[in-house]
Amino acid sequence: MSTGLRLSLLDLATIGRDQSVGEALEVSTTLAEKADELGAFERLWFAEHHNMPSIASAATAVLLAHVAARTERIRVGSGGVMLPNHSPLVIAEQFGTLAELHPGRIDLGLGRAPGTDQTTMRALRVDPRASDRFPEDVLELQGYLSDESLVPSINAIPGRGTKVPLYILGSSLFGAKLAARLGLPYAFASHFAPDALVDAVTAYRAEFTPSAQLAEPYVIAALNVVVADEADKAEALAASVLRSRVRSLAGRIPAYAGRLDEATVDALMESPVAAQARHMMTYTAVGDIATVRDYLGRFAEHAAADELMVTNAAPGLDNRLRALELLAS
Repeated sequence: MSTGLRLSLLDLATIGRDQSVGEALEVSTTLAEKADELGAFERLWFAEHHNMPSIASAATAVLLAHVAARTERIRVGSGGVMLPNHSPLVIAEQFGTLAELHPGRIDLGLGRAPGTDQTTMRALRVDPRASDRFPEDVLELQGYLSDESLVPSINAIPGRGTKVPLYILGSSLFGAKLAARLGLPYAFASHFAPDALVDAVTAYRAEFTPSAQLAEPYVIAALNVVVADEADKAEALAASVLRSRVRSLAGRIPAYAGRLDEATVDALMESPVAAQARHMMTYTAVGDIATVRDYLGRFAEHAAADELMVTNAAPGLDNRLRALELLAS
């Protein structure tokens, strides 16, 4: 792990209760502008999810174009694009366009999961076997963004020669080993899938092969952060975050569809649904800035990470803006 630990942001473009999609996107843009102004964050990523009522970043490249245009310094990128949902050529054209508009500021994180359910996959016209081609699709995409396409007579325009940096995202050993074999940076989704973090990072570092993009292994580990000026306030905000996660998980269960009132959520807080939410949030820093700073240091060592990517999880724009200020300090 490098001594100069970097700090970055993962924005889930969350649509709050009684909030429109447009309002949620404006909140994300405001937070991006604040992060850019503070100058303490390396990058800001958005993730591709489909058919999820609480997430507004489905058209990831479109959102990135807007955020990049409203910021000046911070790198912006996908965390990630779910490559099985797309043709590599189209993603090369999209991110090549972004790179030409915002040189040196665009990242392309790639995931193998569909980012949605089976029914939505059919609506996306995705072949269920598409994920099996993920390694080959990554190489094809990389070729389109380089000076020499791997597909004869086919070039990404825009895209060719931009060399947009690729990152492999994952929550298992598959992505870790692929990133190591291809010599690419590896980002682990420990903010919601904590179980394989140590094993995956260990395998990635042990098997890493240098490439034209990257000479040494580079690990980004994600975690949730709820930070406030006072520890008591942070604990209260964290309780609200957990409650929101429980509501989101329960909303995917047909038996609870349309009846997640406050009393129902109260009852769910001691259920297996809440236990799952708590497990997903295993890596969550909660407290005042001193407590959170200590947690981040210990987590970086635990994850053998070169960079930490945090979800600014607190509800409310004012709370999240203040959290950015505290993290930047």
